[in-house]
Amino acid sequence: MFIQTESTPNPATLKFLPGQTVLDAGTADFPSPEGAETSPLAKRLFGVNGVTGVFFGNDFVTVTKDEAADWDHVKPAVLGAIMEHFQSGEPVMAGEARASGHKEFTGEDAEIVGQIKELLDSRVRPAVAQDGGDITFHGFDRGVVYLHMQGACAGCPSSTLTLKMGIENLLRHYIPEVTEVRPVAV
Repeated sequence: MFIQTESTPNPATLKFLPGQTVLDAGTADFPSPEGAETSPLAKRLFGVNGVTGVFFGNDFVTVTKDEAADWDHVKPAVLGAIMEHFQSGEPVMAGEARASGHKEFTGEDAEIVGQIKELLDSRVRPAVAQDGGDITFHGFDRGVVYLHMQGACAGCPSSTLTLKMGIENLLRHYIPEVTEVRPVAV
Protein backbone atom coordinates (compact mmCIF):
# COMPACT_ATOMS: atom_id res chain seq x y z
CA MET A 1 0.00 0.00 0.00
CA PHE A 2 1.37 3.39 -1.02
CA ILE A 3 0.03 6.40 0.89
CA GLN A 4 0.63 9.82 -0.62
CA THR A 5 0.88 12.92 1.55
CA GLU A 6 0.10 16.51 0.68
CA SER A 7 0.68 19.68 2.61
CA THR A 8 -2.32 21.88 3.39
CA PRO A 9 -2.56 25.63 3.97
CA ASN A 10 -2.60 24.79 7.68
CA PRO A 11 1.01 23.99 8.70
CA ALA A 12 -0.25 21.87 11.62
CA THR A 13 -2.21 19.57 9.28
CA LEU A 14 -1.17 17.07 6.61
CA LYS A 15 -3.43 15.31 4.10
CA PHE A 16 -2.92 11.56 3.65
CA LEU A 17 -4.22 9.81 0.50
CA PRO A 18 -4.33 6.02 0.98
CA GLY A 19 -5.34 5.34 -2.62
CA GLN A 20 -8.71 3.90 -1.67
CA THR A 21 -12.08 5.04 -0.35
CA VAL A 22 -12.01 6.26 3.24
CA LEU A 23 -15.70 7.22 3.57
CA ASP A 24 -18.38 6.28 1.05
CA ALA A 25 -20.42 9.41 1.78
CA GLY A 26 -19.98 12.63 3.72
CA THR A 27 -17.16 13.48 6.07
CA ALA A 28 -16.27 12.72 9.69
CA ASP A 29 -14.54 15.18 11.99
CA PHE A 30 -12.76 14.22 15.20
CA PRO A 31 -11.39 17.43 16.77
CA SER A 32 -10.39 15.51 19.92
CA PRO A 33 -9.79 11.91 21.04
CA GLU A 34 -13.04 11.91 23.06
CA GLY A 35 -15.22 11.58 19.95
CA ALA A 36 -13.09 8.92 18.29
CA GLU A 37 -14.78 5.90 19.85
CA THR A 38 -17.00 5.57 16.75
CA SER A 39 -14.00 5.06 14.49
CA PRO A 40 -11.31 2.38 14.81
CA LEU A 41 -9.09 4.39 12.43
CA ALA A 42 -9.49 7.65 14.37
CA LYS A 43 -8.74 5.83 17.65
CA ARG A 44 -5.58 4.37 16.10
CA LEU A 45 -4.46 7.80 14.84
CA PHE A 46 -5.05 9.46 18.21
CA GLY A 47 -2.73 6.80 19.62
CA VAL A 48 0.12 8.52 17.77
CA ASN A 49 1.96 10.93 20.06
CA GLY A 50 1.29 14.54 19.04
CA VAL A 51 -1.95 13.96 17.06
CA THR A 52 -4.69 16.41 18.13
CA GLY A 53 -7.27 16.11 15.32
CA VAL A 54 -8.44 13.68 12.63
CA PHE A 55 -10.74 14.29 9.67
CA PHE A 56 -12.01 11.86 7.02
CA GLY A 57 -13.13 12.72 3.51
CA ASN A 58 -14.10 10.43 0.64
CA ASP A 59 -10.54 9.52 -0.31
CA PHE A 60 -8.35 11.23 2.26
CA VAL A 61 -7.47 11.52 5.93
CA THR A 62 -6.21 14.77 7.40
CA VAL A 63 -4.27 14.73 10.64
CA THR A 64 -3.54 17.73 12.83
CA LYS A 65 -0.62 17.75 15.25
CA ASP A 66 0.09 19.90 18.27
CA GLU A 67 2.59 22.78 17.95
CA ALA A 68 5.27 21.05 20.00
CA ALA A 69 5.33 17.96 17.77
CA ASP A 70 7.51 17.82 14.66
CA TRP A 71 6.15 16.32 11.42
CA ASP A 72 9.45 14.47 10.99
CA HIS A 73 8.46 12.34 14.00
CA VAL A 74 4.67 12.30 13.66
CA LYS A 75 4.36 11.60 9.91
CA PRO A 76 6.01 8.12 9.86
CA ALA A 77 3.86 7.00 12.82
CA VAL A 78 0.68 8.30 11.13
CA LEU A 79 1.60 6.55 7.88
CA GLY A 80 2.15 3.33 9.83
CA ALA A 81 -1.18 3.68 11.66
CA ILE A 82 -3.11 4.26 8.43
CA MET A 83 -1.39 1.34 6.71
CA GLU A 84 -2.00 -0.99 9.68
CA HIS A 85 -5.65 0.00 9.78
CA PHE A 86 -6.37 -0.68 6.10
CA GLN A 87 -4.45 -3.97 6.22
CA SER A 88 -6.41 -5.07 9.32
CA GLY A 89 -9.72 -5.13 7.45
CA GLU A 90 -11.45 -3.12 10.19
CA PRO A 91 -14.02 -0.56 9.08
CA VAL A 92 -13.16 3.13 9.18
CA MET A 93 -16.37 3.82 11.12
CA ALA A 94 -17.88 1.35 13.59
CA GLY A 95 -21.58 0.65 13.08
CA GLU A 96 -23.43 3.48 11.38
CA ALA A 97 -21.05 5.99 9.87
CA ARG A 98 -21.82 9.43 11.20
CA ALA A 99 -21.28 11.36 8.02
CA SER A 100 -21.54 15.07 8.48
CA GLY A 101 -23.06 17.49 6.12
CA HIS A 102 -25.22 20.55 6.22
CA LYS A 103 -27.64 21.03 9.09
CA GLU A 104 -31.26 20.92 8.04
CA PHE A 105 -33.07 24.24 7.83
CA THR A 106 -36.72 25.05 7.41
CA GLY A 107 -38.59 28.30 7.63
CA GLU A 108 -39.29 31.38 5.60
CA ASP A 109 -35.71 31.55 4.32
CA ALA A 110 -35.71 27.93 3.09
CA GLU A 111 -35.35 28.96 -0.58
CA ILE A 112 -32.33 31.19 0.16
CA VAL A 113 -30.82 28.45 2.32
CA GLY A 114 -31.27 26.00 -0.57
CA GLN A 115 -29.35 28.36 -2.86
CA ILE A 116 -26.60 28.77 -0.25
CA LYS A 117 -26.24 25.00 0.17
CA GLU A 118 -26.17 24.48 -3.59
CA LEU A 119 -23.34 27.00 -4.02
CA LEU A 120 -21.44 25.51 -1.09
CA ASP A 121 -21.78 21.98 -2.50
CA SER A 122 -20.97 22.86 -6.11
CA ARG A 123 -18.26 25.51 -5.72
CA VAL A 124 -16.87 25.69 -2.18
CA ARG A 125 -16.73 22.18 -0.72
CA PRO A 126 -14.75 20.64 -3.63
CA ALA A 127 -12.11 23.37 -3.32
CA VAL A 128 -11.93 23.05 0.46
CA ALA A 129 -11.65 19.25 0.16
CA GLN A 130 -8.57 19.75 -2.03
CA ASP A 131 -6.96 21.35 1.02
CA GLY A 132 -7.99 18.45 3.28
CA GLY A 133 -11.06 19.94 4.92
CA ASP A 134 -14.74 20.60 4.68
CA ILE A 135 -17.21 23.37 5.35
CA THR A 136 -20.78 22.90 6.51
CA PHE A 137 -23.79 25.17 6.69
CA HIS A 138 -25.10 25.88 10.19
CA GLY A 139 -27.54 28.72 9.78
CA PHE A 140 -28.84 31.80 8.06
CA ASP A 141 -30.23 34.72 10.03
CA ARG A 142 -30.94 38.26 8.79
CA GLY A 143 -28.41 38.09 5.97
CA VAL A 144 -25.67 36.34 7.96
CA VAL A 145 -24.55 32.85 6.90
CA TYR A 146 -23.00 30.69 9.65
CA LEU A 147 -20.48 28.08 8.48
CA HIS A 148 -18.32 25.53 10.26
CA MET A 149 -14.79 24.77 9.04
CA GLN A 150 -13.49 21.21 9.58
CA GLY A 151 -10.34 19.20 9.03
CA ALA A 152 -7.33 21.14 7.75
CA CYS A 153 -9.49 24.26 7.53
CA ALA A 154 -10.23 24.37 11.25
CA GLY A 155 -7.61 26.59 12.84
CA CYS A 156 -5.90 27.31 9.54
CA PRO A 157 -4.29 30.75 9.45
CA SER A 158 -5.91 31.47 6.09
CA SER A 159 -9.42 30.25 7.02
CA THR A 160 -10.63 33.75 7.94
CA LEU A 161 -9.43 35.03 4.57
CA THR A 162 -11.11 32.08 2.83
CA LEU A 163 -14.40 32.81 4.60
CA LYS A 164 -14.39 36.57 4.13
CA MET A 165 -12.74 37.13 0.77
CA GLY A 166 -13.68 33.90 -0.97
CA ILE A 167 -16.90 32.39 0.32
CA GLU A 168 -18.56 35.61 1.46
CA ASN A 169 -17.87 37.33 -1.86
CA LEU A 170 -19.15 34.31 -3.81
CA LEU A 171 -22.38 34.06 -1.82
CA ARG A 172 -23.00 37.82 -1.91
CA HIS A 173 -22.48 37.83 -5.68
CA TYR A 174 -25.06 35.11 -6.37
CA ILE A 175 -27.46 35.67 -3.47
CA PRO A 176 -28.14 39.37 -2.74
CA GLU A 177 -29.84 38.51 0.57
CA VAL A 178 -26.47 37.38 1.98
CA THR A 179 -24.62 40.24 3.68
CA GLU A 180 -21.96 38.43 5.73
CA VAL A 181 -20.39 35.05 6.49
CA ARG A 182 -19.34 34.11 10.02
CA PRO A 183 -17.60 31.01 11.36
CA VAL A 184 -19.14 28.90 14.12
CA ALA A 185 -17.46 26.47 16.49
CA VAL A 186 -19.29 23.24 17.14
